[in-house]
Amino acid sequence: MHRLVLAFVSAVAFAPLCRAADRPNIVVIMADDMGFECLSANGWTDYETPHLDRLAKGGVRFLHAHSQPICTPSRVQLMTGISNNRNYLRFGVLDPEATTFAHLLKRAGYATCVVGKWQLDGGLEAPARFGFDEYCLWQVTRRPSRYPNPGLEVNGELKDYTGGEYGPDIVSDYLCDFIERKHDDGPFFAYYPMILPHWPFEPTPDSPDWDPEAKGSDGQKNPHYFKDMVAYTDKIVGKIDAKLAALGIREDTLVLFTGDNGTATSVTTRFEGKPYPGGKGSTRDNGTHVPMVASWPGTAPAGFVSDALIELTDWLPTVCELGGAEVPESLRLRGTSFAPLLRGDRDFAGRSHLYCWYQRDGVRDKASQHVRDRSYKLYADGRFYNVAADPKEEFALDTERLPSKAAAAYAVLKPALDGEVSLTRAADPRLARRRAELKRTTK
Repeated sequence: MHRLVLAFVSAVAFAPLCRAADRPNIVVIMADDMGFECLSANGWTDYETPHLDRLAKGGVRFLHAHSQPICTPSRVQLMTGISNNRNYLRFGVLDPEATTFAHLLKRAGYATCVVGKWQLDGGLEAPARFGFDEYCLWQVTRRPSRYPNPGLEVNGELKDYTGGEYGPDIVSDYLCDFIERKHDDGPFFAYYPMILPHWPFEPTPDSPDWDPEAKGSDGQKNPHYFKDMVAYTDKIVGKIDAKLAALGIREDTLVLFTGDNGTATSVTTRFEGKPYPGGKGSTRDNGTHVPMVASWPGTAPAGFVSDALIELTDWLPTVCELGGAEVPESLRLRGTSFAPLLRGDRDFAGRSHLYCWYQRDGVRDKASQHVRDRSYKLYADGRFYNVAADPKEEFALDTERLPSKAAAAYAVLKPALDGEVSLTRAADPRLARRRAELKRTTK
């Protein structure tokens, strides 16, 4: 009898430890201005991404992942799990009242860190207020050089580098150091919104004409360097992957990679002999279609190509489900967790449609809204396209005379869009007040 009681007590005491051990470390990486066409595993040949290709071959590669058309809207959506129509204030700002995935995972016992590009305002204390224990970032309170000899902000301190350092190397080295320091203490969550490969287009340390004395430039005058910058993006992903492997925690760690929007408009990629211009800032496919890879060796299905529809609101509920973090119902997330797929469910269907509300500066009555599935897209102004056949959206379909497949899609997308438009109208007064409050407090 005593042995049975002792066994029961031991099992109960040990159960939380088992559950904690089952929770993966999580590394979320989001490249800056890197569209779907930049990942060679997706079938394009202009760029070399061997490390990401290897992760895709050993994990899950997504065919239908979409972002917002530009950086801040994507960051806000990724970090909060809420569509921009309900919480976006203006460019370069994350609502100070927002709850992020870092908040929720930290409450669940994760050590948290953010490195890379911030661009969300809030001062030197902002990363901590949004749930991050540590940070090494560019563009928290200033905008100096980001590449050669950068100016960064590290845990509340301004640091300027003048010895030929490269910004992406510094922030990724910090991340690798964080992983090494924290991997024995329990699960960690690392968010890496990358600086690369956003313009200014400049040589990387691997370019033949790299200049360690450069001070950085501005603009998109040299898009021929974009290939080098994509290659360096891939190299850094490989460095992080190698660090996880060297520490013996690769199978305990989920690595998620995507982009924040399409490639810069000054960059043109060749595909099957035809030009494919970058579409950053556009609601067309070349502005929102981004690469996405999930790597979790031994757990996520290896070599699986998923046609699930994924939008950035889906990331917060996914990492929280995997990390055992409670998501308050009051947040009213839009996102749908794709955790079942990462745990091995190859039949995961995901959501029926994606939604986009986009207006860079948050002007509510000028925003573009649309819903879409894999083939069809419906805008709030009534335009309806077969984007699978017409990705440039040159030929709107007559919704009164649709073939059966298009009619079936329209029957699903129209009420979905009407519902989102209603949510937008309901949120308008509250967000107008928040914008006014923010304007007063930042004067």
